[in-house]
Amino acid sequence: MNELLEQTVELRKGRKALPPIFWISTTWFAMGLPFVALSGASSIMYKNLGVSDAQIAFWTSLIMLPWTIKPLWGPFLELYKTKKFFVYTTQILTGLLFGLLGLTLQLDHFFSFSIALLTLIAFSGSTHDTAADGVYLNELNAKQQAKYVGWQGAFYNVAKVFSGGVLVYLAGQLEQEIGIKSAWMVVMFAYGFIMLGIGLYSIRALPAHDEAPKSTSLKEGMDTLRDVIITFFQKKNIWFSLLFIVFYRFAEGQAIKITPLFFKAQRTEGGLGLSTSEIGLLYGVFGAIAFVLGSIVAGHFVSKKGLDRRTLMILCAFFNVPFVAYAFLAITLPTNLYLIAAAVAIEYFGYGFGFIGIILFIMQNIAPGKYKMAHYAFGSGLVNLGFMIPSMISGWLSDHLGYKEFFIWVLISTIPAFLVSWWVPLRKPEKEHTDENN
Repeated sequence: MNELLEQTVELRKGRKALPPIFWISTTWFAMGLPFVALSGASSIMYKNLGVSDAQIAFWTSLIMLPWTIKPLWGPFLELYKTKKFFVYTTQILTGLLFGLLGLTLQLDHFFSFSIALLTLIAFSGSTHDTAADGVYLNELNAKQQAKYVGWQGAFYNVAKVFSGGVLVYLAGQLEQEIGIKSAWMVVMFAYGFIMLGIGLYSIRALPAHDEAPKSTSLKEGMDTLRDVIITFFQKKNIWFSLLFIVFYRFAEGQAIKITPLFFKAQRTEGGLGLSTSEIGLLYGVFGAIAFVLGSIVAGHFVSKKGLDRRTLMILCAFFNVPFVAYAFLAITLPTNLYLIAAAVAIEYFGYGFGFIGIILFIMQNIAPGKYKMAHYAFGSGLVNLGFMIPSMISGWLSDHLGYKEFFIWVLISTIPAFLVSWWVPLRKPEKEHTDENN
């Protein structure tokens, strides 16, 4: 038995590591899938099940809270096991939870039970994201991070489009054959099988160079958390950085939550009256192509230009200006599906291009220092807060303003993003290795 174990260890030591793209692709797909299922696909599901826009916007935004508070347990991931362990474990757990979620849709009080399970998925998914970011930051140097950030965003966006496009289209087709609840049960099972498969693959694919755990002491964990918080707020220009990461997504948090509800709402209510399958087609085909192209092009753009003031303003413009496409749809209420698809493609290309701006900003301006993974988690958690808060009030705003006025308000809401992008101090590249504590 001991000989067999020794041989296994030797095989693992001699195993050639896979190129980064092999684990970045699946890991960031697994990062995006549950996030988008909670923030997007679930909204369409509840809309079809008769839940009001205000309830949908509030609850499907509130359950995103774990992505904001994940820094509170991030430091403990530095102490126990390895980051690779937490990545594949949470992928498998998320898959099982999606399976349970599908079963709850058949219950009388499905809304309460499903929201509870979505909350558990959020905790699992946010833990996964923290560990995955840690693997990325530890395994790749700054040049590689810039090189692969486009692919990172691309596969995250593929998951977003797959969730809001392919699986929503499938749900729409199944709704006509087996009913709404059964259709979405099948879709939740699909989420579960995909996450389970990725989890099993990650056991082999993720790099095994992760550092050994330092300690499992609760006291040391609390001491580390305290030190993480203190050093985070001691970073140079941290308050300017926090304003940037909160307000960069202020308009998006409102628009993205209401857009599928606007697409689904009847024309008499100011919506476009699209079917579930048509919404899935828009996101799964037109949105998918535009999203991936935008992410890849942005990756090449920032790898050549670096993150300076001009680059950041360009990324901000790509991220926010395309929301004018949804205002156009809300004002004109077109019936031509290709025209609607063009608007979706414009917005998705801009989203894929511009979102890289905030990812790279956190990597290069927030994460560097003693606790790269934990500080990146703080930054990305606050990015989610910038998405979650406006999302929570978006349903109330759209109910009171109407869809047309709401999307005009979204355009006004892009102004803070431009202001913070112009004002925020940027870390100088030459300080990357010499200024680790700031």
